[in-house]
Amino acid sequence: MGFIKIRTDIPGPKSASLLKQREDHIPRGISTNVPIEVIEAKGALIRDVDGNQFIDLASGIGSLNVGHSHPEVVKVLKDQADHFIHPVFPVTMYKSYVQLAEKLNEIIPGNFPKKTIFLNSGAEGVENAIKIARRYTNRPAIISFERGFHGRTFMTMSLTGKVKNFKKGFGPMATDIYRLPYPYYYRDSLSDKELLQSFQQLFQTTVDPQDIAAIIMEPVQGEGGLVTPSIDFVKGIRKLCSQYGIVFIADEVQTGFARTGKLFAMEHFDVAADITVTSKSIAAGLPLAAVTGKAEIMDSPLPKELGTTLGGNPLGCVAALKVLEIIEKEKLVDRAEAIGVQIKDRLKNISKYIGDVRGLGAMIGIEFVKNQISKEPYPELVKRIIRRCYENGVIVLAAGSHGNVIRLLPPLVISDEQLTEALDVFVSVLKELESAEVCI
Repeated sequence: MGFIKIRTDIPGPKSASLLKQREDHIPRGISTNVPIEVIEAKGALIRDVDGNQFIDLASGIGSLNVGHSHPEVVKVLKDQADHFIHPVFPVTMYKSYVQLAEKLNEIIPGNFPKKTIFLNSGAEGVENAIKIARRYTNRPAIISFERGFHGRTFMTMSLTGKVKNFKKGFGPMATDIYRLPYPYYYRDSLSDKELLQSFQQLFQTTVDPQDIAAIIMEPVQGEGGLVTPSIDFVKGIRKLCSQYGIVFIADEVQTGFARTGKLFAMEHFDVAADITVTSKSIAAGLPLAAVTGKAEIMDSPLPKELGTTLGGNPLGCVAALKVLEIIEKEKLVDRAEAIGVQIKDRLKNISKYIGDVRGLGAMIGIEFVKNQISKEPYPELVKRIIRRCYENGVIVLAAGSHGNVIRLLPPLVISDEQLTEALDVFVSVLKELESAEVCI
C-alpha cells in the first residue's frame, strides 16, 4: 500500500470549511498554495482533516530539512517548555543561545574567528546583516542581484530583484541599493567575465566602490528559479569584496543546513562570506534566524545597537542544536545529494516542455517552456501541474521570475519509496496534461 491516500476531492469538505473561514478573516495578501487543513505531519507526510495523506516535496519552503515533527526535536521542545519558554536573552542569559552560537561559529564556512546573533526570521537576519555591514564600513550602499529574494520587510523587499508579488505598489524602496545581473546559464548568454565586468561599469558610472558597504547574494537563487552560479563567478565576487573592502554577505536562508549536499551552499564554491545569514531549517520550523560573521565585523555595533525581544528563543535554540545533531547522525548531507541524483535521473527527457532540470543536492528546479528552442516560459502549465499534483497527493511549489519553474525541496528524511511514489505522481500528471492537449 502506498503512502498517498486521497479520499475526497481537494479540498475536502472540512478543509473547505476552514478555507471559507480563512477568506472571511485573513487578508488576501497572505496566500496558501494547497487548500487543506493539516491535522498531522510526520517526516515527509502530511495528513489533512478530511483523512487525505500527501507526500510533501515543499518542506515548508525549505524549513523542514529534518522533516515534520522529528521525534527527537519534539522531545527537546517538550523538555525545554517544562523549564522555561522565553526569559528574553537581552534581559537574562540562557545556555542554549550561547551553545548554538558557538556551534554555528564553528561550522559556518570561513577560517577566522566568528560571532553570532539570533533573530526571528530570514528577513530580520538580512536586515541586521545590512546594519552590521554599514556600521563596520561606515558606507551606505548595497549591491544585490536580479531575481534575488531576501524577504518582504522594507529593506529586504528593496533588495529583492523581482517586482510582481513582492514590490509592486509598496514603494518607494530603500535608497542606495544597486542591482546587477546574476548568472542564468540556461537563458542568458553573458559569460562570467562579462557579468563581473558589470561591477566595474557600475563603479565607473553610478557609484564609487568606496561607498559600497556590502554585496549580498544567494549561493543558489531559490525564489528566482533554483539558479546556480559558477565557481568562477562566486570567487570573482569574493575577490571584488576583498579588493574594495566590501562586506560579502551570503544569504543561506534557504540553502543552509544540508539542503544542497553540503552543510552550507557556499562550500560548493570554496568561498567564505564575511557574514552568513541562516534561518528556515535551522530550528525545524520554529521561528529562528542567525547572523554569523567575522568577529571584528560583528563587534562593530555598540552595546544595545543590536537586539530583538523574541529572537533566539530557547525553544528555537534547543531545536537548532538537535537539528545539527540529527543532520550529522542521519548523514543528511549525503542524503541530500542522493535525493538530487534520484530526482534528476527520473526526470531526464520525460517531456518536451521541460527545458532544464537543475540544482544542487535536494534543491531542484524544473523549468517548463512552450518550446525547447525558443525557451518561452510556460507558467500556465506549471499552475496546472501543481494543482493536479496536490489533487493526487503530492505537494510541490512554483518559483522563477516568470513562475515557470517547479521547485522541489523534499525533506531530507524522505525515504526512497516515498520519493519514488511522489515522482510517479509527478510524471503521471505531466503525461496526463500532455495527452489531454492542454499544453497547446
